[in-house]
Amino acid sequence: MTARGSPSRFLQSVLHNGVGRYVCQLKRVSLLFSKDAPSSLGAREFIEEKAVDFARKNPSVVLYVHPHKCRVPKLVAEYLNGAVREEGINSKSAEEIVQLMQKLANQSGLDIIRIRKPYHTDSPSVQGQWHPFTNKPLSNNITNFKAFSEHTQSVQ
Repeated sequence: MTARGSPSRFLQSVLHNGVGRYVCQLKRVSLLFSKDAPSSLGAREFIEEKAVDFARKNPSVVLYVHPHKCRVPKLVAEYLNGAVREEGINSKSAEEIVQLMQKLANQSGLDIIRIRKPYHTDSPSVQGQWHPFTNKPLSNNITNFKAFSEHTQSVQ
């Protein structure tokens, strides 16, 4: 997709996150898996070995574990802004699931889109942008041209 066709926005943070203190935007993660399906092997290993470590590193995230029969394993992430993301973990190892959950915990829940500029302000400057002649005398910036009248001829 071209740059004009893809959605874009200015750089922003969620509710000015980080001004006071950082608030993790991930609210809860539900892990749906099967107790006996071979595609859920990595999910079961994650629950046995790595789930407690993830919960200790991310105390603000609630981790739910839902065993179901004949289900394709997936992670359902819910964010503070109401966004819900589903990620399939079919035939992934426990380490890959840890990396995926850490990626979800670091995201804000906003869609990943092109950023127009790496900077943005809510109150732009009234003065305008600075340039090299901002504080210089106007005589440096003005050129006097020879005046021509209708009746004079140019020298050739």
